[in-house]
Amino acid sequence: MTKRKVLLLSSHTRGINRMSKIDAKDRFYYNTDFLSSPLGRSVRILSEYYGPLQKLQRNKISDTIVFFGSARTPSKEDAEKALKKAPKEIDKQALNRLKMDVKMSRYYADARELAGKFTKWSKSLKGTKHRYIICSGGGPGIMEASNRGASEAGGVNVGLTISLPYESSGNKWISEDLSMKFHYFFMRKFWFLYLAKALIVWPGGFGTLDEVMELLTLIQTEKIKKRLPIVLYGKEFWEKVVNWDYLVEIGTISPEDLDLFYISDDVNDTFKFVTDFLKKNQLKGPNF
Repeated sequence: MTKRKVLLLSSHTRGINRMSKIDAKDRFYYNTDFLSSPLGRSVRILSEYYGPLQKLQRNKISDTIVFFGSARTPSKEDAEKALKKAPKEIDKQALNRLKMDVKMSRYYADARELAGKFTKWSKSLKGTKHRYIICSGGGPGIMEASNRGASEAGGVNVGLTISLPYESSGNKWISEDLSMKFHYFFMRKFWFLYLAKALIVWPGGFGTLDEVMELLTLIQTEKIKKRLPIVLYGKEFWEKVVNWDYLVEIGTISPEDLDLFYISDDVNDTFKFVTDFLKKNQLKGPNF
């Protein structure tokens, strides 16, 4: 090859490299202004479908047991510590709240214990895929307790967190590579329910009530075609918060709708109900 041809080839290669660098900067999928704009919304939504799907497949997560519940439920240790440190001049309402936190902390302990039992049972199953993996909203309270119980039992677990303006998300007990942060609530809800084979709903506020009512609606309307074991944990809470019999009495739900869920107040009872259901029905694959 002549010297002139070598120089021409070298010049051509440098030109391609320069064009490649320029083109890379001009591609729309690298343009954060476009991706964060209203016109980029569909791309962002798809990202919250394919991103979690990639992580779940990479970690061989076949299906999940979902724990819903309040972010405000503390552990007994934290609740008792806060009560002990309360100033003497604390007002009655604040003092009652601290005392109630100690009472409600039993649900943190129960969620932690139950998540551990499910995880040990899951690990005893044969197969190469991870089945019945504990999944939570990834925050504090009941979510932390469920991730913690699974982690302490030596199992992997999932945390589906959400970006909120005034609250932190994520907890240290979520397995590496399985903490996923969402912007869109509806995409987060999709991933809660898509692979779920059982759901345990603990005492909670607006978010928990929203999740359980939407879940029951999807099953009632057969958008979710599989019968899933749903446990409302905490008899006193659920019978005070929702008057289920009154809904039947006035005709807004049917008597058979009460069969869509099971109310329990005991870890061993809940564990038996769910595992017996799963063994009997052998649920597999996505729910919709």
